[in-house]
Amino acid sequence: HRPTMSSAHDWINNPLDIVDGMFGERQTGTSLTAIVWLTRECYQLAVRLSVPSLNDIPLHYLKPNSLVKFRCLIQDMFDPEFYMGTYETVDLSTKAKVSRCGRYKDVTECGVDLNSRNTVTAERQTFYCVPIPGENTWVKEISFSSRVVPSTSYVPTRQKRSYEEDEDDMDDMDYQPQKQREPNGSIHPNHHGNGECKRQETEAPSNQKTSASHLDLNFPLPGEKGPSCLVKVYEDWESFKVNDTLEVYGILSVSPALSALADEKDVSSSMLDPTEYMETAEEQRVHRPPASLVPRLHMLYARPLPHNNPLLPLTTLEDNSAFLSSTLGDMMCVRSELLAYFTHILLGDALAAEYLILHLISDVYSRRDALPLGKFTLNISGCPTVASYTQRFYQIIQQLVPSSYYLAMSLQNMNQMRLIPKKDYVANRLVSGALQLARNTLLFLDETQLEQGQLDTTGVRNVTALGNVISWQKVDYDFNYHQMEFPCNINVLITSEGRSLLPSDCQIHLQSQVSQAQVEEYLSSIHVHPQVSSQLNKFRIYLSMARQLDYSISNEMTKSVEDDFVDMRKDDPESVSAEDLHRLLVVARLLSLSLGQASLCRDTWLRAKHIDALRRSRTERHKSVNGNEP
Repeated sequence: HRPTMSSAHDWINNPLDIVDGMFGERQTGTSLTAIVWLTRECYQLAVRLSVPSLNDIPLHYLKPNSLVKFRCLIQDMFDPEFYMGTYETVDLSTKAKVSRCGRYKDVTECGVDLNSRNTVTAERQTFYCVPIPGENTWVKEISFSSRVVPSTSYVPTRQKRSYEEDEDDMDDMDYQPQKQREPNGSIHPNHHGNGECKRQETEAPSNQKTSASHLDLNFPLPGEKGPSCLVKVYEDWESFKVNDTLEVYGILSVSPALSALADEKDVSSSMLDPTEYMETAEEQRVHRPPASLVPRLHMLYARPLPHNNPLLPLTTLEDNSAFLSSTLGDMMCVRSELLAYFTHILLGDALAAEYLILHLISDVYSRRDALPLGKFTLNISGCPTVASYTQRFYQIIQQLVPSSYYLAMSLQNMNQMRLIPKKDYVANRLVSGALQLARNTLLFLDETQLEQGQLDTTGVRNVTALGNVISWQKVDYDFNYHQMEFPCNINVLITSEGRSLLPSDCQIHLQSQVSQAQVEEYLSSIHVHPQVSSQLNKFRIYLSMARQLDYSISNEMTKSVEDDFVDMRKDDPESVSAEDLHRLLVVARLLSLSLGQASLCRDTWLRAKHIDALRRSRTERHKSVNGNEP
C-alpha cells in the first residue's frame, strides 16, 4: 500500500479517505501501525507537492479535512485528552456494524455504538501553537510569493466573522488568488478567486490583558497577526517542548460541530472524557475556542525548524552540500559589502560595524552547567538621540533578520508590559509574555528611550528578567508559588547614550563621523530602501548561513591561544582577566564564522586580538573624557 503519485494528490485533498481505506483493509491489530507508517510517507509526498500553508492562505480558502502545513511556535501544552481510537457504527436499516478509525478526527460519524466491546479509547496531546513571534515582513512576503493556492474543486465559504473583524474592518486584508498549481506542475487560472475576501486574522490585544469574557489568541508580542492552532499530537509528544519552532503537516479540522459540542456538552463526548465537566468556564473557553477562530490541526508529521529564513533550505548544511559550497564561495565578498553597509548605517564607524556583524551571527551553541556558550550581547553606546536614530537603525536591521522585536525601555513600558509568561490556573493555560521568543530572535533594547522616574515592582521584575536573558539566556516563568526556568537563545542588542544599565558581553562606543546637525539628512539616504532586494537577500542568506556553520579549534591553536594569554598576563596582569580571554575566544569564533572558516587559524586569532584592543582603547578614552561613565 505504498502511496503513489496518483494517490499523492488525494493526500492533499482527502487524507482521511486514505486513512479510512487503509484501516478498512487491514486487521484492527495492525491497522494503526500501518497508518503511522503511512503518515511518515505522507510527509515526503507533502514536501514534493508543496502543501498549502496556514501562514499564507486565509482559513476560509482551505478545504476542511485537507492536508495543510503551519510554521509555528509551541506556546503552551494542554493536558492530554482521550478519544475513540477505534469504534463501531451501526447501520440503522441493516443493523450491520462497521469498524471505524477515530484518529485525526474531532467528530465521529453518526450511529456510534457506545456499548460496543470493540471500542478502543486512545490518548492524544494538544499543543497551542502560534505563528513565530516577531517574524518580519520580508519572511512572510517571500513565503507568500511562493504560496500554493488550494484546489478549485473546493469552493470557499465565508466563515463567521471574528469579533475583531466586526469591531474594526481596518484589520482586514484583501486576498485574491491569481494562479494555482496543479500536482503535475501546470498552472491554470483560479476560478473561485473572483471577489474580495477577508483574511481570518486576529490581532493580539495591545495591552495583552487576560479577560474571562474575551478570548484573545495569547500571542507573545503585542500587535501580532496570524492564525493560532490547536495541534493534536498522536505520536512521540514527549519529544516536543514549549517554545519549539516547528513546521507541522496535518489534517485541518474546522467543523462547526466543535463549538456546538462544547456549548451543548454532548453526552457521548462526556462519556469519552469525564474530565470535561471538571473544567471551569474559563478553561473551556481557552481549551475549546470556536474552530473558525482557532482551527484544529491533526499532526501527521512535524519537523523542527533550525531557522525560519525562507531563502535557506531547511535541511542541515551537511545534507545540502551543493548549497553550502556555492554559498561559502561568496561569503568573503558578501561580508565586505555588508561591512560597508553597516559602516554607513553606524555613521561611518567601521569598528562598530564589525562588531554588529559578529553579534548578528552569534548563537548559543552549547551549555556548560548554567553557562550558555556562544552568546554575544552587544551594547552600542553613544547613539544619537536626534532624528529617531535608534528606531531607524532597528528598521534597517529588521530588513535583514528573520525575527526581531523592538522594545523601547521607557519607564512606562518597564512598569506596565508583561515580559514574563505567567501560569493562569483558573483557565489552565500559560499566559504569554514578550520574552517568550523563538531561538535566534533579535531583541532590540532601546535604552535611549529611558527617562528619570521610579520603577515599580513590575518594572524591577522586568529589568531583572532582561538581565537574566542577557547573562544566562533563561527566562523564569511565573507559576505563582514557584518559578520555572526556561532556557532561551535570544540575540540581545542594546542601544544607549552612555554605557547600558544592563549587563552585556561587549560594549562599543559609537564613533560617529557625522555631526548631530547632519544626522537627519544622512539617515534619509539609507532609510530601509538603500539596496535592491537581490542585495538584501544576499545579506539575509549570509547572516543565517554564518550562524549554522560548524566550528572547531585544533589542539595546536588551543596551545597557541594559551601561550598568548600567558604572555599578555606577564605584560600587565591587571588588564587581562579570564573573562577577557573568554570574550576573545567568542570574538575569534564569530570572526572565523563570518569569514566562512570552520576552524580558527592564526591570522583570525591575531585579527580578533587587534579589533578587541581597538575597542578597549576607545572605551578607555571615552571613560576619561566622560566622568559620568561607570
